[in-house]
Amino acid sequence: MGSGRLKPSTRRLLRRWIIGGAVAFVLVVLLSNRWVINSTDAYVFKSWALLPFNDVGLVLGTSKYLENGRPSPEFRGRIEAAAELYRNGKVKHLIVSGANPDETYNEPRFMYQELVKLGVPERAITMDFAGFRTLDSIVRAQAVFGLDRFTVITQRYHSYRAVFIGRKLGLNVVAYLAPATSDGGMGMRNPPREIFARTKAVLDIFLLRTSPRFLGEPQPIRISPEAEQT
Repeated sequence: MGSGRLKPSTRRLLRRWIIGGAVAFVLVVLLSNRWVINSTDAYVFKSWALLPFNDVGLVLGTSKYLENGRPSPEFRGRIEAAAELYRNGKVKHLIVSGANPDETYNEPRFMYQELVKLGVPERAITMDFAGFRTLDSIVRAQAVFGLDRFTVITQRYHSYRAVFIGRKLGLNVVAYLAPATSDGGMGMRNPPREIFARTKAVLDIFLLRTSPRFLGEPQPIRISPEAEQT
């Protein structure tokens, strides 16, 4: 027997550790996902008529285009949902929060431009250029923009994590579901990335104590009388 080979007993022990670790990982992912969804489902709304009123809506960023170059139905859905809430008086002001890594890709700017096209006044929109992650957008809404309650606008699969982060940080957060498909359907998509992102959110809040990449100076949102809906 070569000196580099493991003994049978050592191999069995190693195999048990690997299997045990894999089982533990799967359980953590499943349980954290169930916790995130179950603890936030009551704060996620499909109907704007049932949605609680908040002064500010937070539109979470996503790419304007799909990988094949076509317009993203998720981006369109979030913009249309945000404009709908503004028109119906469910929010008075919108924060568009996303990433802007270079001159050619600027999620807040794209959202701002599309909202204006749909009739939302420029004065009623604030751009947050440091919404690199969902956690960053939620934390900055409180730490930078001075909000302790607001409405998140995003798709169903994403809404649970966003509301979970906000609620566990002590914020009064609800979500309004944006369409996920080009025909206006809500979609049942639950991307694998989101499954692991929910687990990461639990770890970020309760174990890692993750902070936003960038905070900066406070910029409180002030709702002017002109922003009142008539």
